[in-house]
Amino acid sequence: MAVHRSRWFSLTVLALLVTAEVSLAAEPVVFRLGNQAEPSTLDPHLASTAWENNIIGDLFMGLTTDDIEARPIAGMAESWTISPDGLLWTFKLRPNLVWSDGVPLKASDFVFGFRHLFDPKTAAPYSSIQYQIKNAEAVNSGKLPPDQVGVRAPDDRTVEIELATPTPFLLGLLTHYTAYPIPEHAYRKFGENWNKAGNMVSNGPFTLVSWKANAEIVAKKNPLFFDAKNVAIDEVIYYATDDTMAALNRFRARDIDANIGTRGFPVSQYPLLKQNMPGEAHVSPMLGTEYIALNIRKAPFSDARLRKAISLCLDRPVLTDKVLKDEQVPAFSFVPPGIDNYHGGPKLNFLGLSMDQRRAEAKRLLAEAGYTADRPLIFEYKYMISIDSRRTVVAQSAMLKECNMVVRLIGNEAKIHYDVMKVGDFTAAQARWGADYNDPQTFLYLLDSRSGSLNYGGYNNPAFDAIFDQSKVTLDLEKRAELLTQAEQLMLDDAALVPLSFFTSKSLVAPYVKGYADNVTNIHRTRWMRIER
Repeated sequence: MAVHRSRWFSLTVLALLVTAEVSLAAEPVVFRLGNQAEPSTLDPHLASTAWENNIIGDLFMGLTTDDIEARPIAGMAESWTISPDGLLWTFKLRPNLVWSDGVPLKASDFVFGFRHLFDPKTAAPYSSIQYQIKNAEAVNSGKLPPDQVGVRAPDDRTVEIELATPTPFLLGLLTHYTAYPIPEHAYRKFGENWNKAGNMVSNGPFTLVSWKANAEIVAKKNPLFFDAKNVAIDEVIYYATDDTMAALNRFRARDIDANIGTRGFPVSQYPLLKQNMPGEAHVSPMLGTEYIALNIRKAPFSDARLRKAISLCLDRPVLTDKVLKDEQVPAFSFVPPGIDNYHGGPKLNFLGLSMDQRRAEAKRLLAEAGYTADRPLIFEYKYMISIDSRRTVVAQSAMLKECNMVVRLIGNEAKIHYDVMKVGDFTAAQARWGADYNDPQTFLYLLDSRSGSLNYGGYNNPAFDAIFDQSKVTLDLEKRAELLTQAEQLMLDDAALVPLSFFTSKSLVAPYVKGYADNVTNIHRTRWMRIER
């Protein structure tokens, strides 16, 4: 009897252990991601910010996509060929692709997507990034109908893209969310509401489940994604983390697993994080520039003398080394160093002057325009609310005060801040731009007069546009780099904007989160992540 009871007990314990293992195995793997700010949209054609990209890039995929280090690799396309003149790219889609609702994904969905992007009725803020495509600009400006965009579908698995000019960086450009396909069947059914939770179907590794404004966005693994078997995360919960100190406290409590972005934690906490949570605070160089956008369309900054005065008065090394202390580098140009297909070289023309000489020159320019110590230049300066942003703009305002300028600081959440800038409702504003692809064009096209709402300050110089256009049709990369250098120097001499620093990404990543790799564009797709507790 004793032996029988012992055997019964052993079998019972074994059964309980097996049940527990099965139960544990059935638990979904959830990735809780801090994501900087509340998105304005999850429509690939209406988005324009990094925090929108982080989510949209999990839900959708273009012909090419980002690898773990944000380099372009095959996405929905399995292969491609290029015509000898570089103007026709032919992409072959993977076989048996479907949307998340099971409807076949066809080449025509890409055609529909590009036509939707460039249709003036869509009012896509970022459409100009794809103006390399033939007739794109003419369609976007209403001069041609959408069916004249140079994207065709000869059959269900073939996408042809005809370019206006050779584009050596096209594979990187096609990873951008403006190049994602749109589900024509869902759009026909729901119209512009196709992108809402419950209506949206997508083709990426995840699908949208819910969006609770200012609370959380939930996406789940897409079992119909072509590489679903290698996606280790079952569910992603995205949280807006404008308040970086609150985000850090949540991370310490393991309420979030990562906070990925350019400002993932307060810089003041970096020494303590390195000491107490080694390896969890990531600070990495980025292809990104922080600058001040000045509204050139109207007074006072329609006057180039005042724009130059601001740039002269700001002591950039003090801002980066004494105020921020986060490994940022002072910027005396706009395009970051180390970018592909570029030599660099353009600089602000006062670089050789001491700060005393620069302040004296700034005061001279201000006095010419009628501003003195008794009658200072007073203007509003809008910035994104965060501990570090506040510190840096306060320091900037103190520097400007020494040059007879008085700044009225106005802070907003990042979402509101960029919405305001896109409609030109500002005098001066803090701005940050990170590379969408590894080429200087991703920065310089912001100063093209035809770049729409992303040309925040409204810079409009026909000479700049002409040089920029010439660079687009130049096949020789050396000559193209020379032209882009000329364009950058021209806009720096015009004081089109005020470069401040080449910034770093600052992210928090728990040690059990694998598949994260620091990279120069700070793009991290959840497809590559896994949780190993």
